[in-house]
Amino acid sequence: MEKTESESGKGKRVVVIGGGIAGSLASKFLQFDSDLTLIDPKEYFEIIWASLRSMVEPSFAERSVINHKKYLQNGRVVTSPAVNITDTDVVTADGLVFGYDYLVIATGHNDVLPKTRQEKLSQYQAEYEKIKSSESILIVGGGPSGVELAAEIAVDFPEKKVTIVHNGPRLLEFVGQKAADKAFDWMKSKRVEVILNQRVDLNSASDGNKTYRTSGGETIHADCHFLCTGKPLSSEWLKGTVLKDNLDGKGRLMVDEYLRVKGRKNVFAIGDITDVLEMKQGYIAEKHASVATKNIKLLMSGGNEKKMSTYKPGPDIAIISLGRKDSVAQFPFMTVSGCIPGLIKSKDLFVGKTRKARGLDPNIVEP
Repeated sequence: MEKTESESGKGKRVVVIGGGIAGSLASKFLQFDSDLTLIDPKEYFEIIWASLRSMVEPSFAERSVINHKKYLQNGRVVTSPAVNITDTDVVTADGLVFGYDYLVIATGHNDVLPKTRQEKLSQYQAEYEKIKSSESILIVGGGPSGVELAAEIAVDFPEKKVTIVHNGPRLLEFVGQKAADKAFDWMKSKRVEVILNQRVDLNSASDGNKTYRTSGGETIHADCHFLCTGKPLSSEWLKGTVLKDNLDGKGRLMVDEYLRVKGRKNVFAIGDITDVLEMKQGYIAEKHASVATKNIKLLMSGGNEKKMSTYKPGPDIAIISLGRKDSVAQFPFMTVSGCIPGLIKSKDLFVGKTRKARGLDPNIVEP
C-alpha cells in the first residue's frame, strides 16, 4: 500500500468518501479551508433526480452529469472505492492510503455506475434508443424512480404501452396515501397500466420471447424492461473497518445531533447513510452537508465544540415529477398535483439550482 502525503501542506487533512449529492457539496464547501481529498469510484457527480429525464432526452444529462474537477478547483479527486478506514487513514481499492484529521462519509446507496462521465452519457443514449425502439415497456418497481420514469415515457412517447409492476399495496409507499392516489390517477389518465402486490420474474422472458410472468400469474408483453427497485445502502464494507460498531441493524451510521458518528470526535456522516429519522431525499442530504461542514470548519479553527451547529430534521416534503409539466407534491398540511406543483420541479428538475450550489453556471453544458 502506498501512503499518500499531503500535496498542499495547507490546513487540516479532510477526506470525503462518496461524491454524490451530500459528498460533492461537502467537498465544495471545504476545498479552500482544508487539504481536501474526495474519494469516489467514479470521476463525476450526478444530479440523480434528473436521471430519468436523461433516459428520454439524453442531452439533458450534459448539465446533470458533472466531472468532480469542475466544481473542485482546490481538492484532490481519487477515482477508486474506499475499502477500509482506520483511526487515522482511509485505504482505497487501488492500495492508496490517505491520512485524515477529519473524515466525512457520504457513500449513500450501492449502485453499479460507469467510471467516466462519457461512459455515463453513452449509457443514457443507449437507454433512450432502447425506449425509442420499443412499442411496449415494463417498469419493475413503483417507488419514485419507477413512477417518474413511467411518467417521462408516457409524456414523451404517448404511443408506447407502459406497465408498472409493484410489489406493494400502492405506488410511492414513502409518501402518504393521498399523494399515491393522485399519482395512480395520473397514470390511469395517461393509459399506464399499474399492477400492484405482485413481483415479476425477469428470467421468464428469454431472447425472442418478450412475455414476462408475475407472481400473481399474469403475463405481460414488453419489448424491454427497466428495474427501478430500491438500492441497498453502501455500508457493507464498513463492517470490516473501525466503524463496524457504529452501524445500526439496518446498516446505517449512527450519528449525533452534530452529524458526527456517535463516539467519534472527527468522523462525520451525511446523506442517506445516516440513521437520522427522516425522509431520505436530495435536498435533505444537502442540508446535512451544510451542517457537517460548518462544524468541521469550526473544529479546524480551534472553535468551542459547544458552538457546533445542530441538525434538526424538518417536515417531510416530497415532490414527484410526472413528466415535463405535472407533479405530485406532498407538503405537511396538504397534497396537490398537476401543473402548479409541476412549476416547482418538473421543467428543470432543480438542475440549475443544484449546479449553482456547486459554483457552476446553471445553464452551461459541460464540454
